[in-house]
Amino acid sequence: MSAPPDRVRSFLFEQLDIRGAWVQLGAAWREMTAGRNYPEPVIELLGQLAGVTTLITANLKQAGRLTFQLRGEGAVSLLVMDCDEQLRLRGMARIQPGMHTVPERSAANLPALLGEGALTLTLDTADMRQPYQSHVPLQGETLAAVFEHYLEQSEQTPTRLWLAASHDIVAGLFLQALPGAAARDADGWNRVQILADTVRPDELLDLGAIKLIERLFPEEDVRVYDPRPVSYHCPYDPAKIYSMLHGVGQAECEAIIAEHGEIRVHDDICNHEYVLDAAAVAALFK
Repeated sequence: MSAPPDRVRSFLFEQLDIRGAWVQLGAAWREMTAGRNYPEPVIELLGQLAGVTTLITANLKQAGRLTFQLRGEGAVSLLVMDCDEQLRLRGMARIQPGMHTVPERSAANLPALLGEGALTLTLDTADMRQPYQSHVPLQGETLAAVFEHYLEQSEQTPTRLWLAASHDIVAGLFLQALPGAAARDADGWNRVQILADTVRPDELLDLGAIKLIERLFPEEDVRVYDPRPVSYHCPYDPAKIYSMLHGVGQAECEAIIAEHGEIRVHDDICNHEYVLDAAAVAALFK
């Protein structure tokens, strides 16, 4: 199975007033997880979160930065995924301290990994004075079910998701009934869901958008839009670390240097390590 380019494509069932989107991530996903050594169920879960975050960001009514956090009390305590209007992704997972192994269960059983938890959405657009936040409990046995419930409640329209992830590839399919879809075709939404439910994870991961749509919806009139590229974007940002150390204060930084000879700061979401010696700290507070 060859690795796909990182892209998302929107499409529309023109006779049904149903919209959809498809995503596949290859290099961007592998860059995000390089050096992380996540267990298989965490890879699967974080990959699914990368896919659904890309799909939702690409379909925002107004361009902006979207961040999802899933917090739980299980072996996996935190999942974070962030995507901006240019579809630049970054994300990470955190496993509870002391829990060196994650239950050998598929991400298809979300409660087994996260336990009781909550989903937080943060949306930041250019015309907002401050970011919008929404908190909801995790409801569903799978990540797809959690987001289906969330989107149906927040947007008041039926939504379905199919997600798949491996170490190499992430893929997802999104369908949503537009207002008035039932008036166009009373059975349209039900028919499209039944057809999409036949998709296999390997088809999501391997087939391109056109082939997948032809495979699932051969009798439907579907308009497919041009693809949009997706990338991993998490560059080194020393200014962020310097600002944090200024907040800690010179005396505390010098005490750490005296005890350890250096200051090490790990950026969890980007997996970058910053190391400052005595000279660097002195220069920072000049």
